Amino acid sequence: MGVFTYESEIVTAIPPAKMFKACILDGDTLIPQILPQAFKSVEYIEGNGEAGSIKKVTFGEGSQFKYVKQKVEAVDKDKFVYIYSVIEGDALMDKLEKITYETKLETSPDGGSVCKTTSKYYTIGEFELKEEGIKAGKEKALGMFKAIEAYLLANPNTY
Repeated sequence: MGVFTYESEIVTAIPPAKMFKACILDGDTLIPQILPQAFKSVEYIEGNGEAGSIKKVTFGEGSQFKYVKQKVEAVDKDKFVYIYSVIEGDALMDKLEKITYETKLETSPDGGSVCKTTSKYYTIGEFELKEEGIKAGKEKALGMFKAIEAYLLANPNTY
């Protein structure tokens, strides 16, 4: 088993508290509304969002995958940190044990935020991740982030 780590940063004009609430705390309902072609539904199998909760994310018609199960590892509402792992589903392609994502929102100098994400891919056996697969996933995550940002900018009183 190997662990491959990738880091990325996205800058937004939205302050961290507002972005964290929209993306993380309310994301299970907001994201399927904003991007129904990508996300069909989110349902909790165990818990209700706190650490240890398990949720099933069913993807929409526009996705290459059907579903994933995610385990919430940590939620820090004061430091704007969210950690979760994909523990089941076709996105693991029978080649990955799990994928863990740590997202941290920090205040940027202009009052917006910097979203720092660390992704850890835990491979099974000798499987090696290809850069293009990681890049495609990052582009989808960026698209989702930008869609939430656009929604918040268009609806400034929502959060």
